[in-house]
Amino acid sequence: MRGAHPERALERAVTRGGTIRRGESLLVACSGGSDSVALAAVLQAVAKPLELRLALGHVNHGLRRSAWQDEAVVLRVAAALRVPVRIAALRPGKSDEATLREARYAALAALARDVGAGTVATAHAAEDQTETLLLALFRGSGLAGFAGMPPRRPLAEGIELVRPFLRAERPALRRYVQRAGLPYAVDPTNADRGYRRNAVRQALETLRPLFPGLDAAAARAAELAAAEVAGSSVAVLRRQVREALREQEALRDVDFEHVEAVVRVLERGGSGRFYMKGGIDIVIEKGELTVHRA
Repeated sequence: MRGAHPERALERAVTRGGTIRRGESLLVACSGGSDSVALAAVLQAVAKPLELRLALGHVNHGLRRSAWQDEAVVLRVAAALRVPVRIAALRPGKSDEATLREARYAALAALARDVGAGTVATAHAAEDQTETLLLALFRGSGLAGFAGMPPRRPLAEGIELVRPFLRAERPALRRYVQRAGLPYAVDPTNADRGYRRNAVRQALETLRPLFPGLDAAAARAAELAAAEVAGSSVAVLRRQVREALREQEALRDVDFEHVEAVVRVLERGGSGRFYMKGGIDIVIEKGELTVHRA
């Protein structure tokens, strides 16, 4: 469509999403991959309206020869975006997923303190959330595990970790980078099934064509679980709506979106009549909810 800028959707999502707070000082974790380069570029694009102060942070684990190429890509990205960059080089040690993750986060927290940033931003995307939910399932986790990765959490004393891309999908991130003409690296270890997450990732690639919207559904499930764990008011209202339908033996085959429409009206104290499915409506009047059969 003429005049359209589809790449701006990512910028709008970050600006309006509420995960990034106005006036923050952010260290953007940049591995050199397309996801993290997209994050750096999007945050740089919205930095002025959100009054953000940015720096890039790269952690070189030194585990493979191409790691130095990744570092070079990050330096090129920082130069192109005119954003300062800090590098942390780690001594090679254990290469299991948990050890690498802990070392990376510790290094990023140290870099954030070095540049005076109170927040570290990572480019975890919708696909990462799906992988996290499946790994939690395979570990036998409870409801807290199914909440997945939160959009914001404490990382270290005085430093928070933020994930503004949890609703974004990788193809959109890659297109953003390509349209911006920025370089990015491809990590060869992503094909190594010796890492559990990579094995799950490859299995999901075969499932996505069969289940359109798979990652959006997983992200929604994680948000629902997180709301239940937190005992939020929204979770209470969802249970109220579902219980009212269940009491009338009308819950089966009701779409999530229809329940959410009722919840939004209850939140703002509104009223109205809402279609749930064939022959079933919900009426809200003066804060009272009743199920009606046509």
